[in-house]
Amino acid sequence: MTDTTAPAPTPASHTVVDFWFDPSCPWAWMTSRWVDEVARHRDLDVTFHVMSLAVLNEGNDVSDEYKANFARMLRYTRLVTAAGELHGQQIVKPLYDALGTRIHHEGEKDGDVVIAGAVAEVGLPADFARHADTDEYDEQMRASHFDGIGRVGQDVGTPVIAVDGVAFFGPVISPAPKGEEALRLWDGVVAVASYPGFFEIKRTRTVGPIFD
Repeated sequence: MTDTTAPAPTPASHTVVDFWFDPSCPWAWMTSRWVDEVARHRDLDVTFHVMSLAVLNEGNDVSDEYKANFARMLRYTRLVTAAGELHGQQIVKPLYDALGTRIHHEGEKDGDVVIAGAVAEVGLPADFARHADTDEYDEQMRASHFDGIGRVGQDVGTPVIAVDGVAFFGPVISPAPKGEEALRLWDGVVAVASYPGFFEIKRTRTVGPIFD
Protein backbone atom coordinates (compact mmCIF):
# COMPACT_ATOMS: atom_id res chain seq x y z
CA MET A 1 0.00 0.00 0.00
CA THR A 2 1.39 3.38 -1.02
CA ASP A 3 1.88 5.94 1.74
CA THR A 4 0.33 9.16 0.46
CA THR A 5 1.01 11.13 3.62
CA ALA A 6 2.71 14.38 2.74
CA PRO A 7 6.19 14.72 4.24
CA ALA A 8 6.66 17.22 7.02
CA PRO A 9 8.02 20.54 5.75
CA THR A 10 11.73 20.97 6.13
CA PRO A 11 12.62 24.19 7.99
CA ALA A 12 14.55 26.69 5.93
CA SER A 13 18.27 26.44 6.57
CA HIS A 14 18.65 30.21 7.00
CA THR A 15 15.95 32.75 7.80
CA VAL A 16 16.34 36.52 7.85
CA VAL A 17 14.28 38.08 10.63
CA ASP A 18 13.68 41.74 11.42
CA PHE A 19 12.07 42.54 14.77
CA TRP A 20 10.63 45.95 15.72
CA PHE A 21 10.11 46.59 19.43
CA ASP A 22 9.25 49.25 21.95
CA PRO A 23 11.23 48.43 25.12
CA SER A 24 8.19 49.32 27.24
CA CYS A 25 5.86 46.79 25.61
CA PRO A 26 5.45 43.54 27.60
CA TRP A 27 4.03 41.73 24.57
CA ALA A 28 7.03 42.61 22.41
CA TRP A 29 9.28 41.45 25.24
CA MET A 30 7.50 38.09 25.40
CA THR A 31 7.78 37.61 21.65
CA SER A 32 11.46 38.55 21.70
CA ARG A 33 12.12 35.84 24.32
CA TRP A 34 10.45 33.33 22.00
CA VAL A 35 12.59 34.46 19.05
CA ASP A 36 15.67 34.08 21.26
CA GLU A 37 14.60 30.52 22.09
CA VAL A 38 14.07 29.66 18.43
CA ALA A 39 17.42 31.18 17.49
CA ARG A 40 19.16 28.67 19.77
CA HIS A 41 17.93 25.84 17.55
CA ARG A 42 17.43 27.37 14.10
CA ASP A 43 19.67 29.36 11.79
CA LEU A 44 18.14 32.82 12.20
CA ASP A 45 19.74 36.09 11.21
CA VAL A 46 17.85 38.47 13.53
CA THR A 47 18.13 42.26 13.46
CA PHE A 48 16.36 44.28 16.15
CA HIS A 49 14.91 47.73 15.41
CA VAL A 50 13.14 50.28 17.59
CA MET A 51 9.56 51.36 17.12
CA SER A 52 7.57 53.62 19.41
CA LEU A 53 4.12 53.18 20.89
CA ALA A 54 4.17 56.89 21.72
CA VAL A 55 4.74 57.76 18.06
CA LEU A 56 2.22 55.14 16.95
CA ASN A 57 -0.48 56.74 19.11
CA GLU A 58 0.21 60.36 18.23
CA GLY A 59 -3.18 61.96 17.65
CA ASN A 60 -5.07 58.81 18.65
CA ASP A 61 -7.85 58.80 21.22
CA VAL A 62 -6.15 56.98 24.09
CA SER A 63 -6.77 57.17 27.81
CA ASP A 64 -5.04 59.82 29.90
CA GLU A 65 -3.53 57.00 31.98
CA TYR A 66 -1.93 55.43 28.91
CA LYS A 67 -0.84 58.80 27.52
CA ALA A 68 0.93 59.56 30.81
CA ASN A 69 3.38 56.76 29.98
CA PHE A 70 4.49 58.24 26.65
CA ALA A 71 7.31 60.37 28.04
CA ARG A 72 8.85 57.38 29.81
CA MET A 73 8.39 55.19 26.72
CA LEU A 74 10.16 57.75 24.55
CA ARG A 75 13.13 57.85 26.92
CA TYR A 76 13.77 54.14 26.34
CA THR A 77 13.38 54.27 22.57
CA ARG A 78 15.59 57.35 22.36
CA LEU A 79 18.27 55.66 24.43
CA VAL A 80 18.33 52.55 22.24
CA THR A 81 18.31 54.61 19.06
CA ALA A 82 21.26 56.69 20.24
CA ALA A 83 23.17 53.55 21.21
CA GLY A 84 22.61 52.05 17.78
CA GLU A 85 23.63 55.23 16.01
CA LEU A 86 26.78 55.78 18.07
CA HIS A 87 27.90 52.23 18.82
CA GLY A 88 26.42 50.13 16.04
CA GLN A 89 23.69 47.56 15.61
CA GLN A 90 25.52 45.05 17.81
CA ILE A 91 24.58 46.98 20.98
CA VAL A 92 20.84 47.26 20.26
CA LYS A 93 19.83 43.78 21.41
CA PRO A 94 22.00 43.71 24.57
CA LEU A 95 20.62 47.11 25.58
CA TYR A 96 17.06 45.96 24.88
CA ASP A 97 17.69 42.88 27.03
CA ALA A 98 19.09 45.01 29.85
CA LEU A 99 16.17 47.45 29.73
CA GLY A 100 13.53 44.75 29.35
CA THR A 101 14.79 42.67 32.25
CA ARG A 102 14.47 45.66 34.57
CA ILE A 103 11.14 46.87 33.16
CA HIS A 104 9.32 43.57 32.77
CA HIS A 105 10.92 40.98 35.04
CA GLU A 106 12.00 43.21 37.89
CA GLY A 107 9.02 45.56 37.60
CA GLU A 108 11.12 48.68 38.01
CA LYS A 109 8.99 51.79 37.41
CA ASP A 110 11.65 54.45 37.88
CA GLY A 111 13.00 55.27 34.44
CA ASP A 112 16.21 56.73 35.83
CA VAL A 113 16.95 53.50 37.69
CA VAL A 114 16.14 51.37 34.64
CA ILE A 115 18.30 53.46 32.33
CA ALA A 116 21.27 53.75 34.68
CA GLY A 117 21.33 50.01 35.31
CA ALA A 118 20.94 49.07 31.65
CA VAL A 119 23.64 51.51 30.51
CA ALA A 120 26.05 50.10 33.07
CA GLU A 121 25.22 46.50 32.17
CA VAL A 122 26.13 46.93 28.51
CA GLY A 123 29.35 48.76 29.35
CA LEU A 124 28.41 52.27 28.27
CA PRO A 125 29.58 55.26 30.36
CA ALA A 126 27.12 56.52 32.94
CA ASP A 127 26.65 59.84 31.15
CA PHE A 128 25.32 58.01 28.08
CA ALA A 129 21.99 58.07 29.92
CA ARG A 130 21.60 61.69 28.82
CA HIS A 131 20.58 60.45 25.37
CA ALA A 132 17.27 59.28 26.84
CA ASP A 133 16.31 62.92 27.36
CA THR A 134 17.24 64.45 24.03
CA ASP A 135 15.54 64.41 20.65
CA GLU A 136 18.89 64.40 18.88
CA TYR A 137 18.19 61.05 17.19
CA ASP A 138 14.42 61.32 16.89
CA GLU A 139 14.64 61.48 13.11
CA GLN A 140 16.36 58.08 13.06
CA MET A 141 14.00 56.68 15.69
CA ARG A 142 10.96 57.74 13.70
CA ALA A 143 12.46 56.42 10.48
CA SER A 144 12.96 53.01 12.11
CA HIS A 145 9.43 53.11 13.52
CA PHE A 146 7.79 53.97 10.21
CA ASP A 147 9.92 51.43 8.36
CA GLY A 148 8.32 48.70 10.49
CA ILE A 149 4.81 50.15 10.52
CA GLY A 150 4.95 50.85 6.81
CA ARG A 151 5.26 47.11 6.20
CA VAL A 152 2.14 46.14 8.14
CA GLY A 153 -0.20 49.15 8.30
CA GLN A 154 -1.15 51.64 10.98
CA ASP A 155 -3.78 49.57 12.83
CA VAL A 156 -1.28 47.38 14.69
CA GLY A 157 1.06 47.63 17.66
CA THR A 158 4.33 46.07 18.75
CA PRO A 159 6.04 43.80 17.98
CA VAL A 160 6.35 43.81 14.22
CA ILE A 161 8.29 40.92 12.71
CA ALA A 162 9.46 40.41 9.16
CA VAL A 163 10.37 36.86 8.11
CA ASP A 164 12.42 36.82 4.92
CA GLY A 165 10.89 40.19 4.08
CA VAL A 166 7.25 39.32 4.85
CA ALA A 167 6.10 41.43 7.80
CA PHE A 168 3.23 41.06 10.26
CA PHE A 169 2.15 42.22 13.70
CA GLY A 170 2.87 39.74 16.48
CA PRO A 171 2.60 36.99 17.26
CA VAL A 172 1.20 38.09 20.63
CA ILE A 173 1.90 35.24 23.04
CA SER A 174 1.92 34.58 26.78
CA PRO A 175 4.00 33.02 28.14
CA ALA A 176 6.86 32.65 25.65
CA PRO A 177 7.01 28.99 24.55
CA LYS A 178 10.19 26.99 24.92
CA GLY A 179 11.80 23.96 23.36
CA GLU A 180 9.82 22.01 20.76
CA GLU A 181 6.73 24.11 21.43
CA ALA A 182 8.64 27.25 20.47
CA LEU A 183 9.87 25.61 17.27
CA ARG A 184 6.41 24.39 16.28
CA LEU A 185 5.03 27.89 16.65
CA TRP A 186 7.94 29.30 14.64
CA ASP A 187 7.39 26.83 11.82
CA GLY A 188 3.72 27.83 11.74
CA VAL A 189 4.62 31.50 11.52
CA VAL A 190 7.08 30.84 8.70
CA ALA A 191 4.41 28.81 6.91
CA VAL A 192 1.76 31.55 7.01
CA ALA A 193 4.34 34.19 6.10
CA SER A 194 5.15 32.20 2.97
CA TYR A 195 1.58 32.55 1.65
CA PRO A 196 1.11 35.93 -0.10
CA GLY A 197 -2.62 36.05 0.62
CA PHE A 198 -2.36 35.54 4.38
CA PHE A 199 -3.22 38.60 6.46
CA GLU A 200 -4.63 37.94 9.91
CA ILE A 201 -5.43 35.48 12.69
CA LYS A 202 -6.74 36.96 15.93
CA ARG A 203 -8.60 36.17 19.13
CA THR A 204 -9.29 38.01 22.37
CA ARG A 205 -6.51 37.78 24.94
CA THR A 206 -7.52 35.72 27.95
CA VAL A 207 -4.31 36.18 29.96
CA GLY A 208 -1.92 39.03 30.57
CA PRO A 209 1.85 38.92 30.12
CA ILE A 210 3.32 35.93 31.97
CA PHE A 211 7.03 36.40 32.59
CA ASP A 212 9.01 33.30 33.52
